[in-house]
Amino acid sequence: MSIQLHVEKIASELNLKVKQVFATAELLEQEATIPFIARYRKEVTGSLDEVNISDIRNGLIRLEELDKRRDAILKSLEERELLTEELKEKIISAESLTELEDIYLPFRPKRRTRATIAKEKGLEPLALKIYEQEDFDVTEFAKTFINPDLGVNDTEEALSGARDIIAEWVSENKEGREKLRELVIQQAFIYSKVFEESRETALKYKDYFDWKEHAYKAPSHRILAIFRGENEGFLKVDIYPEEETALSILKQLYVKTIFISSKEVELAVVDSYKRLLGPAMETEFRGVLKEKADKEAISVFADNLKQLLLAAPLGQKRIIALDPGFRTGCKLVCLDRQGKPLHNETIYPHTSDKQRKLAGETLISLYKKFEIEAIAIGNGTASRETETFVKSAIPEKGLSIVMVNESGASIYSASDVARKEFPDYDITVRGAVSIGRRLMDPLAELVKIDPKSIGVGQYQHDVNQSALKGKLDDVVISCVNAVGVELNTASKELLTYVSGLGPKLAQNIVEYRNENGAFNTRDGIKKVPRLGEKAFIQAAGFLRIKEGVNPLDKTAVHPESYFIVEKMAEDLNVKIEDLICKKELIEKIDLNKYISDSIGLPTLEDIKAELLKPGRDPRKEFETFQFTEGVEKIEDLKPGMKLPGVVTNITNFGVFVDIGVHQDGLVHISQITDKFIQNPLDVLKVHQKVTATVLEVDIIRKRIKLSLKGSISAPEKKLVQKKKESKTVEDPMKKLLDKFKKYNNN
Repeated sequence: MSIQLHVEKIASELNLKVKQVFATAELLEQEATIPFIARYRKEVTGSLDEVNISDIRNGLIRLEELDKRRDAILKSLEERELLTEELKEKIISAESLTELEDIYLPFRPKRRTRATIAKEKGLEPLALKIYEQEDFDVTEFAKTFINPDLGVNDTEEALSGARDIIAEWVSENKEGREKLRELVIQQAFIYSKVFEESRETALKYKDYFDWKEHAYKAPSHRILAIFRGENEGFLKVDIYPEEETALSILKQLYVKTIFISSKEVELAVVDSYKRLLGPAMETEFRGVLKEKADKEAISVFADNLKQLLLAAPLGQKRIIALDPGFRTGCKLVCLDRQGKPLHNETIYPHTSDKQRKLAGETLISLYKKFEIEAIAIGNGTASRETETFVKSAIPEKGLSIVMVNESGASIYSASDVARKEFPDYDITVRGAVSIGRRLMDPLAELVKIDPKSIGVGQYQHDVNQSALKGKLDDVVISCVNAVGVELNTASKELLTYVSGLGPKLAQNIVEYRNENGAFNTRDGIKKVPRLGEKAFIQAAGFLRIKEGVNPLDKTAVHPESYFIVEKMAEDLNVKIEDLICKKELIEKIDLNKYISDSIGLPTLEDIKAELLKPGRDPRKEFETFQFTEGVEKIEDLKPGMKLPGVVTNITNFGVFVDIGVHQDGLVHISQITDKFIQNPLDVLKVHQKVTATVLEVDIIRKRIKLSLKGSISAPEKKLVQKKKESKTVEDPMKKLLDKFKKYNNN
């Protein structure tokens, strides 16, 4: 299929103009990145955002894969001399992979089946005669096919073989498969039962020991949980509609008369459903359910990750970072404003009164020596006790003492990245450094960790890993480029995600910087080995130089547009540096005066916004937060308590909230607001500060049930900003269902 047809199809699916999709497709073909296209090619695409552009990219990939499969099928049929003009037209016209595979199924090379064995016995003419369902003596006709040499010893063997052939025809018939799919979508149930021998060891799946639910309506987390229980050998899972209904549909389609031959066809239809078609549809539907559940779970993970990456930074401060522990002590590091470790040691405030006093003296000494401005404490074991100790040791008003989510810090500290960054420090010191740097700039530190290890997803090990990685990489790239990167201080890992760079060029930039000193202009990166014009154009607008020669280098104005700002300054009779941040001057600029064939109003408006707030950070201002004093462990909790907390993870079934007792509490979706909501993301974000009410505490199982009712308001429907879903990768079952409704109406 031509690129033009692909573009037209995607434009129709996404309700976009063909020229927008075509322009975007051309840019993607030229290896332009999504952030670059969205930010610096608005005139070309008609101001499409990152979601639109990623939808177009995914749509092109999907259609290219469909074309590859189409070509492979055509080649296979041609090589086996099975390709007719009619069949070729059907294959070329197929609009989905499911439709394509249905057309190809009867011609697919297959291993020996009961039907192929029956054909080898010469029974296909008998099957054809029966399938016509005319009025004839079936038994007498079947006798003519008895042939002991071929393994047909009597009439029943002949009829049985003919029914096997008919059963396979039924299972491979496109119309029958479509009608059965429609039934499965609308009426199939998912059943799960525990294997009795696993009852005692499968308690985490207790809810699904004897479960029945409409399969298509089941939420993604439940589908993934049931499938995981099956994969681990605890649950037996089946998915099917009522057998009587399925057989009724098939009989209506295939059984045409009341003659004896039709009775044979009916027997073949029943056998086909039970042995072939039913299991095939269940396998296919399982795949679709898994794909749907994966997509929803990955979407939740991606949203959570984005919120975590874009968490408010404290900024460049001198910090003491503590990785708490009881018996093994608290690892302490002092960091300068660039995050460089200046000192590290271990203190033991929780082992004895003597050690606590000594730890306090050490802490206050380091606090004064390094002129510390904030203290970061990892939120793991002994975190609340360490927080209490720090507050008693340094009772300074105004000092920020912040609990930092350390999820994934241990992954980083044991990684190759950490070993290369701190070859002379052990794993515990690296972990403490990471905690301190997370407080300064969460994004810059979290990009060093595999997103799957950050701990803000659900069932991340159960979903399609390739799809998960692709989506999370998109999120990280989007966040890094939205914030921008300081060229002279960014790590290799952070630079890797800048538009147009990647690991190799990022490494080259760091090495060049180390050998030649700081860059004083954006143009300076053109001297970096292997960094060509294409990479420069892609990356330059997202790189910042705060102390650069050109004041525009600290903004998101792209170097290709510097001449416009120079012209604006010249027209106002001022220097560029005098124009930046001067609202009264900037407001005098008539943007229409600078519109040209290559530069339109969208780019000019972006330039004006940048001049007003150069290098603006889209992240929120940092806010201090404190847990309730005296509530430090799960045993301190009582039903009815109202406690401040921080949202740590959001799932389809509810949210997890850290209330400072080393165990996150669960707020079920029904306990988020007084009004019913379908998606927790409509009202909550990761890192959001909330007030939670304790409903129930299970100390043995370490489970805490919380409620946010009364503290979180559900927005009015008309004000709810629905999260923009990908339209290109449609819900596969909805797409099929819509198709069948249209088919039935016709």
